[in-house]
Amino acid sequence: MVIDPVARSTDGESVRIAKDVLCAGAGAKICLPDGPEEFARILARRGQRRPVVIGDDRALLRVVGLLHQERQLGAVPVSVVPVGAPAAVALSRALGVPTDTVAAARAVLDGAERPMDLLTDDSGGIVLGGLRIPSARADGGALRQEPGAALPGVVRPAGDPGPVDARTPADARGGAAGGDGSRPWWRPAARTARTALALLAPAAGRVRVPAQRLRIEADGVLLADLDRPVRGVSVVPGARAGGDRADGPERPGGAPPAAGDGGELAEVVVHWPGPGRPVRARARAVTVSGADFHYRADAVVGGPVRTRTWTVQSGAWRLQLPRD
Repeated sequence: MVIDPVARSTDGESVRIAKDVLCAGAGAKICLPDGPEEFARILARRGQRRPVVIGDDRALLRVVGLLHQERQLGAVPVSVVPVGAPAAVALSRALGVPTDTVAAARAVLDGAERPMDLLTDDSGGIVLGGLRIPSARADGGALRQEPGAALPGVVRPAGDPGPVDARTPADARGGAAGGDGSRPWWRPAARTARTALALLAPAAGRVRVPAQRLRIEADGVLLADLDRPVRGVSVVPGARAGGDRADGPERPGGAPPAAGDGGELAEVVVHWPGPGRPVRARARAVTVSGADFHYRADAVVGGPVRTRTWTVQSGAWRLQLPRD
């Protein structure tokens, strides 16, 4: 059991409850890392123990990234008890993990493993829930790099300033406001790829994000080129094979999959400036090229880069979830 230091400092009571429930139901070794380096050492020395992380989305991403680097991700199920503000555990919630501390701890003890998809990029980065281009914050604030917060599995290419904390809930379109008046990035009920894509889009009425000229290819099929600006691009793993492929706008019909949940493709949506209908496609690989652009992958902002390819890895990791 690895308890993230941020969780200990922000919500010690929830950490205590989670620890009590888990220790009452199974034998557990409690680890209290002080930073990312110690976190990595603890996970590397886990032996045959199953890793359980108590913390927010960044802690979950850190565990998955480390296991991905060790090439052990497919062999080791991951369990998480989300602790943090609603915006800080939005990814865990969208993946199906209960945000109630007791319910999440019981899912660790009595739940079932579920294979999950993810995206890998050509720099070694991973995406669990979804990515969006552009990554501009809706509050208009400058992107800030958090010293020492680089996530394992997110490799910085030359000229890339590295990941930036993007947990500020500035892009929400709805949902209940938090205690400080802010709104979570994802609503609690965001369980489908289509909903996740909609909530990843910039919030209307807050800031106008300038259109970008990007070349977007899905499985080699051109969805957008540099001669026509795009307002945004969203990619979420979990679309089913046999549905609409990357050959034009998605046809209606069929329930959308849960984000990252055991599909074989990624759902790609290209939004145009103005009222034009977005282009939807499903593909295994998505390549975006253009002038230096940033992108938001889960809780992390990457870039600037001039080209990046994301590829779906079907069932690449396993997450412990409630049986129902």
